[in-house]
Amino acid sequence: MNYHHLRYFHEVCRAGGLKRAAERLRVAPSAVSVQVKALEDSLGTALFERTQKKLELTEAGRIALAHAEVIFRTGDELADTLRHRALQRAVLRVGAVATLSRNFQVGFLRPVLHHPDAEVVVRTGSLRELLGQLRAHALDLILTNEAVPRDAETPWFSRLVDEQEVCLVAPGSRRWRRRFCFPKDLEGRRMVLPTVENNLRGAFDAMLERAGVRPVVVAEVEDMAMLRLVARESDALALVPRVVVADELKARALVEVFRVPELRETFYAITPSRKYPNPLLQMLLGR
Repeated sequence: MNYHHLRYFHEVCRAGGLKRAAERLRVAPSAVSVQVKALEDSLGTALFERTQKKLELTEAGRIALAHAEVIFRTGDELADTLRHRALQRAVLRVGAVATLSRNFQVGFLRPVLHHPDAEVVVRTGSLRELLGQLRAHALDLILTNEAVPRDAETPWFSRLVDEQEVCLVAPGSRRWRRRFCFPKDLEGRRMVLPTVENNLRGAFDAMLERAGVRPVVVAEVEDMAMLRLVARESDALALVPRVVVADELKARALVEVFRVPELRETFYAITPSRKYPNPLLQMLLGR
């Protein structure tokens, strides 16, 4: 792709037509038209619909414009960063593992969300997908529940940014006797649990195995937001990090039956080793 062609296309979109774009660029309208046509040829699709002497973006044109905005904004950020100039509006690109607690994410990002000159972009996906984006400089950090191995090829930094207590909760409409004997009282009890891929589930299963206790698992949920909803709708006990159901506990939609002292949910911020780190990271990581 020739980015000179992309610049002309971007200017036509901003100016609202070939003539105005030509005036801004100080070239003839025909020159602008040639550059846009060259971009369309290189992409193999029309970017504008030419009707009644008016240009309207096609669906492909709207997609191209969205990418062009990102490309040129990133170019401006690059120039500012390398010249050590203060950014007028800084952008922090965050990757979050899809199953991560939304309550934790909002709490962690709150300092940046309230910053008047900051924009936060949050993308979700698997840890493998997000690490690929971090490697390609498309992300500034990743939020996840596990540390990532560091070596010469992948110089990640895994910072433990929070730990949360884990508890057993039940719908607020149910009555529970004041004294709950853990883990004995889980024998034959209906339960909603994280899926077996979750580190929390592995540790919990090991505890019950040692005690010889076998609950009845009625649901296994990977996503924490969904686990919270299932806990509210089910008549079973649910094992969740307390931060996931903080709002429900406060509103008494759920009640805490027992806090499991041996279990903790961990939250990590994964950042790369970079010469020019995003200045907003210091607000979140403290150093």
